[in-house]
Amino acid sequence: MSTTSTTPAAAFPGGTILGYPRIGRRRELKKAVESFWAGHTDAVDLEVTAGALRRETARRLVERGLNPDDGSVPGSFSYYDQVLDVVALLGAVPERFRDLLDDEDGSLELDGYFTVARGRGEDAPLEMTKWFDTNYHYLVPEISETTPVSFADHRIVREYAEAKEAGVTTRPVLVGPVTFLALSKAADEAGDGFHPLDRLDDVVAAYADLLRALAAVGVPWVQLDEPALVTDSLDVPAERLHAAIASAYRALATDLATATDDADSEDSGERPAILVTAPFGGLHEDALALLAATDVDAIAIDLVKGAVPAGPVPGLEGKTLVAGVIDGHNVWRADLAAKLDAVESLRGLGAVALAVGTSTSLLHVPHDVEDEVYDQHAAGTTLDPRLRDWLAFADQKVGEVATLARALTDGRAAVEDALAASSAAVASRATAAGVVVPEVRDRAAALTDADFARGPYAERAAAQAARLNLPPLPTTTIGSFPQTPEIRKARAAWTKGELADADYSAAMREEIGRVVTLQEELGLDVLVHGEPERNDMVQYFAEQLDGFAVTANGWVQSYGSRCVRPPILWGDVQRPAPITVEWSAYTASLTDKPVKGMLTGPVTILAWSFVRDDQPLGDTANQVGLALRDEIADLEAAGIGIVQVDEPALRELLPLRRADQPAYLDWSVGSFRLATSGVQAATQVHTHLCYSEFGEVIGAIDGLDADVTSVEAARSRMEIVPELADAGYSRGIGPGVYDIHSPRVPSPAEVTELLTLAVKAIDPALVWVNPDCGLKTRRYAEVEPALAHLVAAAREVRATL
Repeated sequence: MSTTSTTPAAAFPGGTILGYPRIGRRRELKKAVESFWAGHTDAVDLEVTAGALRRETARRLVERGLNPDDGSVPGSFSYYDQVLDVVALLGAVPERFRDLLDDEDGSLELDGYFTVARGRGEDAPLEMTKWFDTNYHYLVPEISETTPVSFADHRIVREYAEAKEAGVTTRPVLVGPVTFLALSKAADEAGDGFHPLDRLDDVVAAYADLLRALAAVGVPWVQLDEPALVTDSLDVPAERLHAAIASAYRALATDLATATDDADSEDSGERPAILVTAPFGGLHEDALALLAATDVDAIAIDLVKGAVPAGPVPGLEGKTLVAGVIDGHNVWRADLAAKLDAVESLRGLGAVALAVGTSTSLLHVPHDVEDEVYDQHAAGTTLDPRLRDWLAFADQKVGEVATLARALTDGRAAVEDALAASSAAVASRATAAGVVVPEVRDRAAALTDADFARGPYAERAAAQAARLNLPPLPTTTIGSFPQTPEIRKARAAWTKGELADADYSAAMREEIGRVVTLQEELGLDVLVHGEPERNDMVQYFAEQLDGFAVTANGWVQSYGSRCVRPPILWGDVQRPAPITVEWSAYTASLTDKPVKGMLTGPVTILAWSFVRDDQPLGDTANQVGLALRDEIADLEAAGIGIVQVDEPALRELLPLRRADQPAYLDWSVGSFRLATSGVQAATQVHTHLCYSEFGEVIGAIDGLDADVTSVEAARSRMEIVPELADAGYSRGIGPGVYDIHSPRVPSPAEVTELLTLAVKAIDPALVWVNPDCGLKTRRYAEVEPALAHLVAAAREVRATL
């Protein structure tokens, strides 16, 4: 049965968003989940908190202008991760976790859900990597021929009923079946040549059962996210991906009838109306036509990163087209008049109706600018009124969508004041002091090729070996050590003015002394100061660089319960004073071992900030690179022989289209080299990369020209190391042997096995031994034994060389 007609299966809302932050305005979900993990509360307590948060979210979205009755309000809640939610929905857990599934229906209880995410004992958790081009990180499903797949978890149905009882008709949101499988990896037990998309029919059948269950409780609309349609960087040929889309939505949209297809049919109402979204970029060529040719009822396209398609598009006649014109990925207030022009330009494509939406879920922005009330005398309220007027967080973006939706139905005159206010805010931002700083622009304009280059690596390596005198397989950490409650309390008291500068400095120095002593007792070869003074690896620098602002409550989910407050980069960047030199120099005074100075690189500072959109990213990156170059020069003058410039986000900003990637890699690598190329040959430059599948950026890793590069590798069991060897990489490499994103402590044998894999794949003279990432989020009860095992493994493997 086909539903292509002049009327959609159900009237689509005039304005909607593709998702909303789920952590809570004050991180209520984070706190509740971590309390559950710690055993302070039980599953019932957690579910009560989560239910209250969902109801408050729905209430707030209605208050901000979304219709409570037609599916405008998205049901996009997750306890941990939206991809893990589909794993739970299907019961599709790896073999090592099959015992967690209910014997009767194959579902996961909350304990089991979190165990798959965090691991247990010798059972490693699912691998984690970045979600398209965002700073959010998802768990990678592991699928094989024997992975159980069924409609196992009814949570999404229960959550709809919960909202309905509270008076709001929500639109359930989940990752679409094709994107879910395209992002999955073949499980270890899978046969040669198997790809997770080989299980498409099974997964689609489970989704069909879900749609029937949703229809049975009266759900009018369901949202299936298919961002795989905007990237060509997956390991799936476009032809296969498109065939999968056609097959999946023939089964879900055509073969299942909607409630309005035939009111007298016995199989009427087998599914809700289906909205398919394609966020994070422009659709593949012909992908809009592909979706239009299916019997889905609405299609949402990203018009922030994607262009208005050429039209008309056959097949759109019976569908609603949702124009994603409000940026879900950045915080700048929209020029609503220009956005309305973009929406109206879609009228020629042939859709029966237009609606206004966000380009992506609002998961990637903070909750509410109104939480940043300015008081120059109060700690933590740091956004002045001028800057605040330029911004739109999630709640303000909902208001922007509602304004544009009203303009579509009632005309521009009905929202004239809102259009004028947005135009005034955009104009104010363009002319404000600090947005353009002539001396910063002049310094960048004077750069030459020599500012981006160091001497030959062989000469540097010899000078560094003579200076540092390190053993084979030198051991170190990535930088941060656990942030204890005492550290956080001291920093909070200092921020509020309740602790004097001298007392705060003394507390931090005391902590640094403890960290140095611990590292010496463990036998690590290169030490760090542990970063007790840093609230966040980006925010700490943003607070001390001109051109940035920070928020008090602008929390955004990074992964699981991990939340960050991305700074706002609004103007030209420069360093008014040294930032880290005092702490590194003090640390070096406590030990005879080499100490690393620790900095965050320009690309990561951009990737983990909300960055100005009024100039090319490469120009902004060079401004940050010059500020870091000054900091490195001061560290070197203070006697620090190793400087680590972390770039964990190098791949996060990588464009999703291969054709756009060379230009990005050119300026991103260039900004790192600009920051690091002013040092002497004997100063060793390290960098660190994590959260990534590195195959696409191996050339860029080499191009950074760092003397030592540490990479996340434990969860993937050293996948990156043979790739580096095959690429001819010939500088120091530290593949992580301790997965710090899980609370489990790896055994000595496990660490030894991983390190042995590394030295078999690459010259042992190049290998360093380190964890995957910084230790800030872990507890000392986990860190101390894990590092002891790391040092023991290094000694054991070193003895075999």
